[in-house]
Amino acid sequence: MSPRGVAIPDVRERLFAAAGRVLSREGPTGLTNRSVTEEAGCAKGLLYNHFADLDDFVAQLVLDRFAKVAAEVAPLPGRAGRGDVRENLARAALVLLGANGPVIAAAALSRPGAAERVGRAWRDGAPGPGAVEGAMTAYLEAERGLGRLSPGADCPMLALALVGTVHHLLMHGHAGTDDRPELIRRLVAALVPAPEGGSTAVPPGGE
Repeated sequence: MSPRGVAIPDVRERLFAAAGRVLSREGPTGLTNRSVTEEAGCAKGLLYNHFADLDDFVAQLVLDRFAKVAAEVAPLPGRAGRGDVRENLARAALVLLGANGPVIAAAALSRPGAAERVGRAWRDGAPGPGAVEGAMTAYLEAERGLGRLSPGADCPMLALALVGTVHHLLMHGHAGTDDRPELIRRLVAALVPAPEGGSTAVPPGGE
């Protein structure tokens, strides 16, 4: 337990990490001020020194996670022409789903106040699923231009379908599908067409 009056570096990240562990272990019902601060090893009042209330904390946790996801997926268009198109997309989608993504999303859904704050922040421009969708659209359009996607591929709709489905999995889960990488790769294979007589993989002599 941190002594009273001693500054804790990166306190927000410490509390967010603690919340992720609590959610993974106990689910949304176990997420309280006390459970988070005890998990973080700090005083009970610390959370309320940095957040208005628990709804604000959960909302900021979700927004922080999506900002990191968006930053990780942002370089995707630069992958155009390298590797396999479907595998590149699957890896980006798995970043969105994430290790703790479903339980963090469930925490937001269980608290209407938090969900409303997240939605409002996204509408105001905070990085969210739209940022991931934009990166995927730009990537698909670049690959289409290189001939690694069908010329008729509707890139914005493909990105919307992929991100929308992954967002559904994030928010609601999918019974009987513990192998997320395999599920996402099946999804990408079903959505993303190869060019006629071609392949989505890098040609011989490429990367």
